[in-house]
Amino acid sequence: MSTRPRVSNSLPPTAPAIPALVTPMGWMHTARFLTTAAQLHHLPAMDTPEIAFVGRSNAGKSTCINTLTQKKQLAFASKKPGRTQHINLFALGKQGITDAVLADLPGYGYAAVAKMDKLRWQQVMANYLVSRENLTGIVMMCDPRHGLTELDDILLEVIRPRVEQGLKFLIILTKADKLTRAEQAKALSIARLQAGGGEVKLFSALKKQGVDEVAQLLWDWAHPAQAATADAAAFASTESTENDSANDPEAEPEALDE
Repeated sequence: MSTRPRVSNSLPPTAPAIPALVTPMGWMHTARFLTTAAQLHHLPAMDTPEIAFVGRSNAGKSTCINTLTQKKQLAFASKKPGRTQHINLFALGKQGITDAVLADLPGYGYAAVAKMDKLRWQQVMANYLVSRENLTGIVMMCDPRHGLTELDDILLEVIRPRVEQGLKFLIILTKADKLTRAEQAKALSIARLQAGGGEVKLFSALKKQGVDEVAQLLWDWAHPAQAATADAAAFASTESTENDSANDPEAEPEALDE
C-alpha cells in the first residue's frame, strides 16, 4: 500500500506586515493644535524639537503652515493682520505621540497695531528665540517682492548667535508664483547673501512650489539621526556605483581634458 505525503489544509504563516514608511509630507499632515500662550512663561517646557515660524504680517506665514500641513485653518489668518498676539504650538507625530512641535509666532510690523503692543510682542518674540531651550530651527517668511525689511534684519541679528551655534535656519520666499523665473533667481541670490549661512527656498501655496522640499528639510531638522543615516546610505550607494564603473573593464575611458 503506497503512502502519499500528507497535505496540510492550513495556509502558510503570513509574514508580519511591514509598517509603511512615514514620508515628510505624511508627517506634516499629522499636525494638530497643542496649546496657545500669550506670554512666554505660559508655554509648556518640552524636550521635543521645536521649529518656529516667524515673519512680517502679510508675508504668507499662515498660508505656508496650512499648505504644508494640509489643514486649511490650522494656523489662523486674521482679517486684521497683526491682531493675533499669541504663540500657537502644533504637535507633529502619530496620534498620542509628539516627536516635534511647530510654533507659530505672531506676525510683526503691521502699522495699525499700537506702538506699545508692537514693542511688547517684539520683546516676547526676542526672548522666545533667544531662550527657548528645545528650539531646533527657525523658518522666516519673506515676500520676495519686498525683500527683507528692517524688522527682518533686526530679528536676524537676534538669532545670529544661536544660528552660529548650530540652530537651523531657513528663509522661505513666499508667493513665488507672482515672480518671473528671472525674478525668482534674483530673489534667491539676494536672500542667500542675507541668510547668514541659513538655507533659502522658493515657495508657492498656489503652485505647490517648494512644498515637498520644505517638508523634507523640516523632517530632517526634527529627526537628525535618521537624516544622517539616510545621507550616509545615499553616499555609500553613490560611492559603490562609482567604484563599479571604475572597475568595469568595458567602461569607456574618460577623455583627457586638453
